[in-house]
Amino acid sequence: MSIPSSKYDAIVELALSQRDCAQRAYQRRGLVISGSKEWCSDVALKIASLFDQQQVWISRQPPKGVAAYVGREVLQCLGREVNLLVYDCHGGFDVDAFGAASGLIKGGGLLLLLTPPLDCWPQLADPEAERFFKSRSASSHFIKRFIQVAQASDALLLVAENAPLPYPPEINDLHAVASGFDAPYRTLDQQTTVAAIVDLGRGQSQRPIVLVSDRGRGKSSALGIAAAQLLNQGCKTILVTAPRLTSVEALFRHTRHLLPQATSNRGLLQYGEASLRFIAPDELIKTTPEADLLLVDEAAAIPIPMLEKILSHYPQPVFATTVYGYEGTGRGFALRFNKVLDLQTPGWQQLCMQQPIRWAEFDALEQFAFDALLLNATIASAGELAGLELSACQVKRVCSDNLMANQLLLSEVFGLLVLAHYRTRPNDLRQLLDSSDLQLHVMSYQDRVVAVVLLGIEGGMDEALAKAVYQGRRRLQGHLVPQSLATHAGLVEAPTLRYLRIMRIAVHPLIQRRGLGSALIREVCASVTDDTFDCLGASFGLTPELLRFWQGLGFVPVRLGLTREHSSGNHSLIMLQSVSETGRYFLEKSYLRMQQQLPTLLAGPLAALDKRLTEMLLLDSYHHKPGMSKLDWHDVVSFAYGLRGYEFCMAAIVAFVKTLPQGFSELKPKQSQLLLVKVLENQSWSETVKSVGFSGRAEAITQLRETMRLLLGCYFDPSLLASIKKLLDL
Repeated sequence: MSIPSSKYDAIVELALSQRDCAQRAYQRRGLVISGSKEWCSDVALKIASLFDQQQVWISRQPPKGVAAYVGREVLQCLGREVNLLVYDCHGGFDVDAFGAASGLIKGGGLLLLLTPPLDCWPQLADPEAERFFKSRSASSHFIKRFIQVAQASDALLLVAENAPLPYPPEINDLHAVASGFDAPYRTLDQQTTVAAIVDLGRGQSQRPIVLVSDRGRGKSSALGIAAAQLLNQGCKTILVTAPRLTSVEALFRHTRHLLPQATSNRGLLQYGEASLRFIAPDELIKTTPEADLLLVDEAAAIPIPMLEKILSHYPQPVFATTVYGYEGTGRGFALRFNKVLDLQTPGWQQLCMQQPIRWAEFDALEQFAFDALLLNATIASAGELAGLELSACQVKRVCSDNLMANQLLLSEVFGLLVLAHYRTRPNDLRQLLDSSDLQLHVMSYQDRVVAVVLLGIEGGMDEALAKAVYQGRRRLQGHLVPQSLATHAGLVEAPTLRYLRIMRIAVHPLIQRRGLGSALIREVCASVTDDTFDCLGASFGLTPELLRFWQGLGFVPVRLGLTREHSSGNHSLIMLQSVSETGRYFLEKSYLRMQQQLPTLLAGPLAALDKRLTEMLLLDSYHHKPGMSKLDWHDVVSFAYGLRGYEFCMAAIVAFVKTLPQGFSELKPKQSQLLLVKVLENQSWSETVKSVGFSGRAEAITQLRETMRLLLGCYFDPSLLASIKKLLDL
């Protein structure tokens, strides 16, 4: 659709006025351009033609000839600075990507937000939202609120396809204030920070550093400048770790700029015999290489248990994090990790970079992002909680309508969730407001939020879908407990039960360890009825403290993960509490199955499990009668015919093989050796491949499946085998 010349000229004038205003104040501004996709794209193209090549487009269907990123592909651009960001919401709105991308715009730059007509946008389907939660309300509360915040923002002008244009902004006399600092520094904050890091790296200080800042304050450049100075002054090895390599590209870029003689490849900068090297957090903990200095960037996005392990090996690191980040919140990080630092390295120092570098202070677009995504969510103060007694607290279930009608309630609820979880993101706010598969219960004291619990509705599948999940042919978003119990524990009926999973618990940090969280969970459990759910569930990274907490609330362990989670460094544990009679029967069945399998697993993939946890899990060990149960036979058959992995069926396979006559006369020598090495001696796959002489793990698994099929044919009742295969659709 072509734009009438007069309106085109007026829109261009608006964009130029916004850019002029932004440049004079060295801040950022933007336009919300709403209408049909074609109209919005046409307007954006005409405005973009006024800008240089320092621009980024984010769109699922960009205009012809425009290179664009799709959703979070834009994370590849982190560390860049652009004069124009065009974000097209017509194909879906990735809230996390928008939060990250908004920080790319530098002072004097412009945001173009292309949206469907604002009056119908909340009702439209959104594929980005559908990726994250099972079902959403008919009208998006998140989008409604986003529009309201945009309409109230001083940073944005709203341009609609079939509406009069807004008045252009008044051009004021604000100008950016020159920093007055010699290169490479831009602010006093940056200069002070670099000096402190250099002192630490040279051994002139023994106190770990925690560096916090909002985005755009030059945190990454400060780390890069400090690394360059240290390498130039004789420091031999500097390690840097972060959630991903892309998180530290800006750091490497600044170091490389100051050391032009250095050679660099992906994640490695070599300066003579000295080096700056990236290493992933899990690899760092596993190998603990020597280093003169360790830099931990975006520390809020790394689980606290992993940071504790890092701190135990590297007692004088630099932990840097963003206060309001798209990957993790520095506020929650500070509250949780500062306690660890106080215990392990008292006297640590905190540095805070406050003065913006990418834009001037009081940037209205930054405030818009904070408000729209609730990155600055607040919680009750200490004074407001004075005199709190548990008996004076109230618990009630809160729906999204309640949250929309009470912005203080929404802010305090989300603020607690942010503080409680290291990786709460803007998309979690959208899920909180829009998902119809969530329940929220709030504990309050004198109308201030003191604790919250967020629960997800899972399961309730029909038998055909449950079987497909068990077989690994279907994987559904947001059904963690039933899918794990089906595919990993081998309980084919698990997805047919109805679960209410406790996803997050958050208690105000000033009043923790006073029984509020336990009291809130008990209230929730008491409110759940058997006509709605069969079981309450919880899944978490296993620690002795958490196991005792959930056991104290009446939950029973039913499934232990065989490998450590990358996020927490712990094995995950699923625990259930029954609600209905069906749930009670299933809970007993799944608990006994786990107890039967534990001894074998503890001798195999769980051999390194903490001894305290082993004792706690086996305290009520179920001593079952010898022989194979029906579920054990299902495990053996499902592995043999390729439905499930070896480790998930391992206990049943070991039990089956131990019942066979010695010698395995029906088998070829290589097959007998495979059973001996892998099943009976519990050698690793790599050791098995080497000992038996396979080309790799894939061949070993294929041969073991074939061997198990042969043994089933020789030693298992043919009619029972046929019935199990029929049940499993084999």
